[in-house]
Amino acid sequence: MTIRLSRDQDLEAIVQLFTDSVHHATAAHYDERQRAAWAPLTPDLNEWRARLAASKTLVSESDGVLNGFLSYRDDGYIALLYSSPRSLRKGTASALYARAERELLAHGTRSFFTEASLLARPFFASKGFYVVEEEHVLRRDVAFRRFLMRKEVEDPAPTGA
Repeated sequence: MTIRLSRDQDLEAIVQLFTDSVHHATAAHYDERQRAAWAPLTPDLNEWRARLAASKTLVSESDGVLNGFLSYRDDGYIALLYSSPRSLRKGTASALYARAERELLAHGTRSFFTEASLLARPFFASKGFYVVEEEHVLRRDVAFRRFLMRKEVEDPAPTGA
């Protein structure tokens, strides 16, 4: 597995992975109407281009095939984290998150936050995030339940005396 910064030519693969992930991996948590509102089967690539431009995006690939991506901002916001349905529970999300956290810590960011789906909540909890509040949001006039989650990282202990 290789993790790298996304490139412009990754856009369609990122959007397809997102769509596949929402429609297949979240089926036990969100109904068909919710999944269609969350990830339309005919996505707007210009909307996605703008969405990704607001963050740094890491992609994970194996043998040239995208198997996950994570978008984050320097203020600690984890905006998007998705794995391909064929890559679930194979370490893709953990590897992407670990890389983003290292980069954020190197930048001096010590507070992280995300809006986690029902599926993503246990993953983020396993990384030390806690639920700040349960949220009910609308996307394309369809209601969703998600969780605002946060993680605080202490400054490393000073070395030497």
